[in-house]
Amino acid sequence: MSFRLRGLPAEPFAELFTLSDEALAARRATRVVADREHGYPCRISLTDAEPGQSLILLNYEHQPADSPFRASQAIYIREGERQYDEIDAVPDQLRRRLLSVRGFDHRGMLRDADVAQGTALEPLIERLFEDNAIAYLHIHMARPGCYAARVDRA
Repeated sequence: MSFRLRGLPAEPFAELFTLSDEALAARRATRVVADREHGYPCRISLTDAEPGQSLILLNYEHQPADSPFRASQAIYIREGERQYDEIDAVPDQLRRRLLSVRGFDHRGMLRDADVAQGTALEPLIERLFEDNAIAYLHIHMARPGCYAARVDRA
């Protein structure tokens, strides 16, 4: 079964990079500088920031469904990135992590969830999408729990 894996679109975040630190703080966001490899995953490009690169850390509502599963979480975004949007491909950022994958129906209700190493993501996506009631999947970084990407049937 084919799947479409997407990061977040860049456009809604573009203004944040023009704001002062005080204006970012008023939006519960902050500028950070990556101080190690693979510790600052950009949710737009689904790539990891290199040490020394600047990012913005903010709270993002990744599950806006009008259901008990409505949710938001802290995410990192990097300026100048292009949205990851690929069919049947998994970026290296996800391959190297333990992931939690959650399947939601069209009302935003959780139907199923599981955990897998990123190297075993495709079989989990296929298994979850065997349930025709699952409309989309959310991938989270399992250890910190933060939102990573969305998966739809292609």
